Amino acid sequence: MGIVTAVAGFLALTAGWLGLYLIKGEPYRYMAGLDMPGIKLKKWSPPFLFLLHAGRIGSRLPIVVFRIQRAVQKIYGVRQASEKTMLFLAEMMGFSWLMLLGGCVLSLISGGSGAGLIIGCLLAAVLPFAILKDLYSKVSRREEAMLLELPELLNKMTLLVGAGETVQRAIIHCVERKKEEECHPLYRELRQTLTEWESGYSFQQAFENLSKRCGVQEISVFTTTILLNMRRGGTDFVMSLRDLSQILWSKRTAITRTRGEQASSKLVFPMAVLFMVVLVLVGAPAFMMMNF
Repeated sequence: MGIVTAVAGFLALTAGWLGLYLIKGEPYRYMAGLDMPGIKLKKWSPPFLFLLHAGRIGSRLPIVVFRIQRAVQKIYGVRQASEKTMLFLAEMMGFSWLMLLGGCVLSLISGGSGAGLIIGCLLAAVLPFAILKDLYSKVSRREEAMLLELPELLNKMTLLVGAGETVQRAIIHCVERKKEEECHPLYRELRQTLTEWESGYSFQQAFENLSKRCGVQEISVFTTTILLNMRRGGTDFVMSLRDLSQILWSKRTAITRTRGEQASSKLVFPMAVLFMVVLVLVGAPAFMMMNF
């Protein structure tokens, strides 16, 4: 009975995916070309994208989809954010589908045991949440990296503006000095801002777009401070940058302290395991001698 169930499940999952791919997948195949590093099942996603649209996931779970879209925008960019969000949800469904297939195969290998199906179903239910948690972790690391680097950027800008440079030239100079840090999220967004300047965007538009792309409160404060005070120039502008820099340095200190506490807490379990191992190695011979 278990073998029949496993075979039926495997055939149903495979035939269902293949049928949707051939019949309903054509309008969604272009999404495989979206620039989303780390998404592994792009070419397998059209059937799942069809199911998401047919199920009206956006209208049924608007808050959940909105939160995922905000996270996707921060990691993969604002352009085509809706399509990228749907592709990410399809990735979650795709891995669940693979886990169900794997459960059927495991059940067949074990001679029809129901344990394989149970394991596959459990993994299919848990894995999407793990993928979503990984996305939120990437967003958190990205925001922390920006907050750690922003005070140093402000210090350099303060020195350059105080020496007579314009804000635009100061930003260009800071970005050029960090060419080796191409993957840093803050300088990647600043390079995008410079590209927008060169494309014809005004300084205000480019900075507003920077604030939207970053999605970090401190970056919004930074852009607002510059836009409100740059026209004044002189001492007032430099003082506003220094005040903001002091606030951000205190936040950087808090983040660094939190990271240190997290690192120390992660060492507690390995230390406890090592203590138990040492206790067994030292205590076992003594215990054996006592029994003897």
